[in-house]
Amino acid sequence: MFYLIEETLKEVSREELTASKKQYVAVLSFEEWKQYRDSFDLGIEMDPDLSEIFTTKAEVNYDSLTGSFSIPDRNDFSNDDSKFAFVLDEKGIVFIDDEGKAGEIVKNVQSIKKWKLPSLERFIYDFLDVIVKDDIRLMEKYERELDAMERAILDGDENLPSKRLNDIRSDIRDLRIHYEQLMDLGQEFEENENNFFKQENIRYFRLFLNRMARLHDTSTSLRDYTMQLRDLYKAHLDIKQNRIMTVLTVVTSIFLPLTLIAGWYGMNFRNMPELEWKWGYPVVIAISIVIVLGSLVFFRKKKWL
Repeated sequence: MFYLIEETLKEVSREELTASKKQYVAVLSFEEWKQYRDSFDLGIEMDPDLSEIFTTKAEVNYDSLTGSFSIPDRNDFSNDDSKFAFVLDEKGIVFIDDEGKAGEIVKNVQSIKKWKLPSLERFIYDFLDVIVKDDIRLMEKYERELDAMERAILDGDENLPSKRLNDIRSDIRDLRIHYEQLMDLGQEFEENENNFFKQENIRYFRLFLNRMARLHDTSTSLRDYTMQLRDLYKAHLDIKQNRIMTVLTVVTSIFLPLTLIAGWYGMNFRNMPELEWKWGYPVVIAISIVIVLGSLVFFRKKKWL
């Protein structure tokens, strides 16, 4: 796919693109790149290896800027990232992609963007913006889930969905890493070492960096929230266990003197006077009741019950 950067992206043929003096966008497969690379005159000697893409980054070369994108699947972060490479100079940008993700993003930009001042810098800004455009809603969705978990914990629900909490934390971690890589990419563009970009358009990259900083801060806050929820759940479990231990301790304390009495009179020595006393049995029962009631009153005053 070949496009000229006009008020919108105008799809053209390869011949029309090479004949035009306007800035361009091209999306090629790796085989197409090997076939047409010389016509773009981008001055790179090594072909990008799509199988070796692991991060989103940019590298400054003598007369071009190369790099790669590794974009997590927002619908399922356990899926493999979408990966593609790019090469650009002041004339335009070429995406090298065998998976179709770059073409999908470019089509999205073409369908929703119309520019008063078209430029390569503005296209790159909108391309990057499309990658993260739904992330704030994804963050809000995660926040609502975490709020619901917090309410359940405070209401005494003992069944914290630990797996889902771990999944959210893992997703947020992946997003944070992705944002950090996009920020590094944006900084390389903003530095404009090869002067491929017009100085008046560098502001687009600063806008993108500011947006990435906000998303990064939000993801950091959500990550901390997941850790707080885990600590809160553990604290509630500890409180419940402490209550159980308190009840068991109180019960043990009440029956300890009764056990002593039972053990004392269970010895049955011949000269124990209470054994022959007719009021011995009811007196022991009365003493036991007094001990139980006295212990309960004491524990109530101490607020252990």
